[in-house]
Amino acid sequence: MGSKVYVGGLPYSTTDQQLNDLFAQHGNVTSARIITDKFTGQSRGFGFVEMATDDEAKNAITALNGTQFGGRTLTVNEARPQEPRSGGRGSH
Repeated sequence: MGSKVYVGGLPYSTTDQQLNDLFAQHGNVTSARIITDKFTGQSRGFGFVEMATDDEAKNAITALNGTQFGGRTLTVNEARPQEPRSGGRGSH
Protein backbone atom coordinates (compact mmCIF):
# COMPACT_ATOMS: atom_id res chain seq x y z
CA MET A 1 0.00 0.00 0.00
CA GLY A 2 1.17 3.52 -0.71
CA SER A 3 1.00 6.46 1.61
CA LYS A 4 -1.16 8.49 -0.81
CA VAL A 5 -4.84 8.67 0.10
CA TYR A 6 -7.85 9.65 -2.04
CA VAL A 7 -10.50 11.76 -0.29
CA GLY A 8 -13.89 12.15 -1.96
CA GLY A 9 -17.14 13.79 -0.87
CA LEU A 10 -15.46 16.98 0.30
CA PRO A 11 -17.53 20.14 0.65
CA TYR A 12 -16.67 22.45 -2.25
CA SER A 13 -15.52 25.13 0.20
CA THR A 14 -12.79 22.92 1.75
CA THR A 15 -9.27 24.34 1.54
CA ASP A 16 -5.95 22.51 1.30
CA GLN A 17 -5.23 23.63 4.89
CA GLN A 18 -8.51 22.24 6.22
CA LEU A 19 -7.81 18.93 4.50
CA ASN A 20 -4.31 18.91 5.98
CA ASP A 21 -5.68 19.67 9.47
CA LEU A 22 -8.27 16.88 9.23
CA PHE A 23 -5.65 14.25 8.37
CA ALA A 24 -3.00 15.62 10.76
CA GLN A 25 -5.12 14.22 13.61
CA HIS A 26 -4.19 10.74 12.34
CA GLY A 27 -0.50 11.10 11.51
CA ASN A 28 2.14 13.14 9.72
CA VAL A 29 0.82 14.80 6.57
CA THR A 30 3.45 15.46 3.90
CA SER A 31 0.99 17.06 1.44
CA ALA A 32 -2.73 17.77 1.10
CA ARG A 33 -4.25 19.02 -2.13
CA ILE A 34 -7.81 19.74 -3.24
CA ILE A 35 -8.37 19.07 -6.95
CA THR A 36 -9.87 22.06 -8.76
CA ASP A 37 -11.37 22.59 -12.18
CA LYS A 38 -8.57 23.92 -14.38
CA PHE A 39 -10.86 26.47 -16.06
CA THR A 40 -12.93 27.83 -13.16
CA GLY A 41 -10.64 27.12 -10.18
CA GLN A 42 -13.70 25.66 -8.37
CA SER A 43 -13.12 22.63 -6.14
CA ARG A 44 -14.16 19.33 -7.71
CA GLY A 45 -15.09 17.90 -4.29
CA PHE A 46 -12.13 15.57 -3.90
CA GLY A 47 -8.45 15.66 -3.14
CA PHE A 48 -5.35 13.70 -2.22
CA VAL A 49 -3.39 13.51 1.01
CA GLU A 50 0.06 12.06 1.34
CA MET A 51 0.94 10.66 4.74
CA ALA A 52 4.48 10.12 6.01
CA THR A 53 4.08 6.33 6.35
CA ASP A 54 1.86 3.56 5.04
CA ASP A 55 0.66 2.83 8.58
CA GLU A 56 -0.45 6.43 9.07
CA ALA A 57 -2.28 6.31 5.74
CA LYS A 58 -4.06 3.09 6.80
CA ASN A 59 -5.00 4.63 10.15
CA ALA A 60 -6.41 7.75 8.47
CA ILE A 61 -8.44 5.65 6.01
CA THR A 62 -9.86 3.53 8.83
CA ALA A 63 -10.64 6.56 11.00
CA LEU A 64 -12.11 8.86 8.34
CA ASN A 65 -13.83 6.73 5.68
CA GLY A 66 -17.61 7.15 5.97
CA THR A 67 -17.39 10.01 8.48
CA GLN A 68 -19.13 13.37 8.18
CA PHE A 69 -17.16 16.49 7.26
CA GLY A 70 -18.88 19.79 6.55
CA GLY A 71 -22.23 18.03 6.21
CA ARG A 72 -20.99 15.52 3.62
CA THR A 73 -19.92 11.88 3.95
CA LEU A 74 -16.28 11.29 3.13
CA THR A 75 -14.97 8.48 0.96
CA VAL A 76 -11.39 7.81 1.97
CA ASN A 77 -9.27 5.06 0.42
CA GLU A 78 -5.88 4.25 -1.02
CA ALA A 79 -5.15 6.42 -4.05
CA ARG A 80 -4.74 4.47 -7.26
CA PRO A 81 -1.97 5.46 -9.67
CA GLN A 82 -3.09 8.12 -12.12
CA GLU A 83 -4.16 6.67 -15.43
CA PRO A 84 -2.63 8.16 -18.54
CA ARG A 85 -5.03 10.64 -20.08
CA SER A 86 -6.02 10.38 -23.70
CA GLY A 87 -5.36 13.36 -25.92
CA GLY A 88 -9.10 13.94 -26.32
CA ARG A 89 -9.15 12.77 -29.91
CA GLY A 90 -10.37 9.32 -30.78
CA SER A 91 -7.86 7.09 -32.50
CA HIS A 92 -8.79 5.91 -35.95
